[in-house]
Parts: sequence; structure tokens; C-alpha cells
Amino acid sequence: MEKKRIDDYEPGPVPSPRGLDRFGFVKQDANTSEGGVKTNRSAHEYERIKEGRRVRKWRKMIGVGGSDWKHYLRRKPYVVKRRIRKGIPDCLRGLVWQLISGSRDLLLMNPGVYEQLVIYETSASELDIIRDISRTFPSHVFFQQRHGPGQRSLYNVLKAYSVFDRDVGYVQGMGFLAGLLLLYMSEEDAFWLLVALLKGAVHAPMEGLYLTGLPLVQQYLFQFERLITKRLEELKEEYEKKNGKLSRSGEHSKQSILPSINSN
Repeated sequence: MEKKRIDDYEPGPVPSPRGLDRFGFVKQDANTSEGGVKTNRSAHEYERIKEGRRVRKWRKMIGVGGSDWKHYLRRKPYVVKRRIRKGIPDCLRGLVWQLISGSRDLLLMNPGVYEQLVIYETSASELDIIRDISRTFPSHVFFQQRHGPGQRSLYNVLKAYSVFDRDVGYVQGMGFLAGLLLLYMSEEDAFWLLVALLKGAVHAPMEGLYLTGLPLVQQYLFQFERLITKRLEELKEEYEKKNGKLSRSGEHSKQSILPSINSN
């Protein structure tokens, strides 16, 4: 049997030529006036300095390669929660997501499993995955090239998960979650983070987003409607005047939530 090769490309920082935003997406309107650039320069400089301070705090908190994470989390859980809610610095998101989710531990406990799934196993969903890959973040530079490193990595991760968890398999829309992870980490890291999120290594499992009937989507929509009713009654009334019952909008969202996800 011919051995398939796992693409060993690991995405690094995305270049930012004109026409791309800082995350690597093609800008809808690349024309920026010179005056606008001058006006925003001081604001950008302030944000850069502020981001630098946040990065230093996070590096001190997690340690080299995440070595201090668990110790800090036990000592100061409320500090960790507050900083997460403020936002994880972009340059550290890949590592921090793995630490928070428990996926780093899964990877260490399962050496060689990802390679086995990609190279030696077959999936009944392979054609579906191939069909959907070109629809996943089509405006992102990493995924634009047909059969390029981004699309190959995405295929490998989705195929591996469809074999690993045959109860869920592959569902349209998974590519956007896996694709986002691949922008911040290697294939194998992205695969185990996907496993940790959907199966619930540390937190509540999210696989209900993709199970038949979308039970977790229904739960989230119900919770959303109740929160709006309880805390933002006037907003709900105004919304329903223009758009009809909020519950009906939820039903529409439930039907379209997976296929309608886009890079915006």
C-alpha cells in the first residue's frame, strides 16, 4: 500500500501585502486614503504598545512553552479568567488555546495516532471533504491555492477526525473550525484541539453542534432567546416588530448556521 505523505507545512505569521488584512484575509475595500492612514497612525501606535504589554503579561503567566500554565491557573484562576475575557494576544492564541482546552495533554498521550489516521485509515467522507474544502475561507491567502498547503492540511485534519470519531464523522461547516485552528498551529496540534473541543477534554463537549438535529445549536438558541427576553426586553420588542418572532429567527439560524458560516 502506497504511503500517503502528511504535509509538514506549519503556517507561520501571515504576510501582509497590500490587499490583505493582518489576519490574511483579502480586504473587501483595499483603498485607504492617505489622510485616513495619517489620522489613525497614533491610534495604531497606542494599540501596538498596549498589545506589547499584554503579551509580556501573558508570557510571564504561561511560562516557556506553557510550562507554568497549570501552576498559575491553580493559584490565580480569576486572573486567568479576566485576562481571557479581555482577549488573548494574537501571537499566543495557538499555544493558549491548546493549554485551555487540554489538547496538549491529548497529543502527548497519543503519539503517532494522528499520523496513523491520516496515512493508513480511510474515511467514507473523503469526497465530501474534498468538495467542501474550496468553500472554506476562500478569501484567506492560506486556503486560496487549489491543492496548496492550506487545503492539504485542512483535508488531513478533517479526514483524520472523521475516522477518529465515526459517530460524528464529517459534517459541513467543520472546515471553518478546523481552518481557524490551522491558522495558529500545525496539523497535528489542530487535530487534537478539534478533538478536545468536540469531545470535551476539559470543558463541556461541543459535538452537539454537528450531531443529527443540531442539539447544541438548539440549546444555544434557546438560551440566547431567554437571555434577550430577560435582559433586553425593549430590544426584543423592537426586533420582533421588524423581523417577526425571535424564535422563528432562531429556527432559520438553526437550519443555516453550518452552511452559511463565512470568513466575515
